[in-house]
Amino acid sequence: MSVNAPPITATDSLSQALKANIIPNQEYLLQGSVLDSAVEVLLHRLRGLCDNVDAGPETFDDQEVCFSLRDPNQQAAPLMLRVRKALDARDMPFQLRYIGQPDLGDKNRPTVVRSSLDIACSGMLIEFLNELGCRIEFEYSVKGYMFRKGRMKITVAKVFKISQSSMPPEPISQSYLVELSVLAPQGQDAIGEDMRAFADQLRPLVQLDKIDYKRLGHMSPA
Repeated sequence: MSVNAPPITATDSLSQALKANIIPNQEYLLQGSVLDSAVEVLLHRLRGLCDNVDAGPETFDDQEVCFSLRDPNQQAAPLMLRVRKALDARDMPFQLRYIGQPDLGDKNRPTVVRSSLDIACSGMLIEFLNELGCRIEFEYSVKGYMFRKGRMKITVAKVFKISQSSMPPEPISQSYLVELSVLAPQGQDAIGEDMRAFADQLRPLVQLDKIDYKRLGHMSPA
């Protein structure tokens, strides 16, 4: 490197990483649910299949807040950002997450694929987002277990409403949300086949599938 060469900036480094396709900015995702009465059987199955069988699954207890940043001219869809903080480890950094719209166009693709960027931030993050003009859309807490199988992450979690009083959080349903996901650079679609094969091993305890939330939102009650 020449002594007189300009220093490499953070923007330069990011651009080089994007060109080299080494940033894990794609999330491959399958989702399902399991009733409270069957969750212990599912956890037992996962302990037998996953890598961290000796130490047992990691536990987590997090609060997540979803913010929106709207176009003042109302010409573009709102930018949605999620902030997650650990309730059981107060010294952990806040996590800022952007999740893009899921790509469901290819029916033969075994998983949902969506853009995903995660950034660790300081505790001033919420104040910063408020200063930008973001507003809170909804919030909830989630408590559960996390397993690993190679690059795959499996979470089994109970979702709770945020209580505005001293009352304990109220679960939103009588079931646990189950998610199987992988973060990877673009173009690694082969991981979807591995995820589908793993999901098949969890049947019939839980059926993990591609969920189209837009379609669910337009379905009328029976």
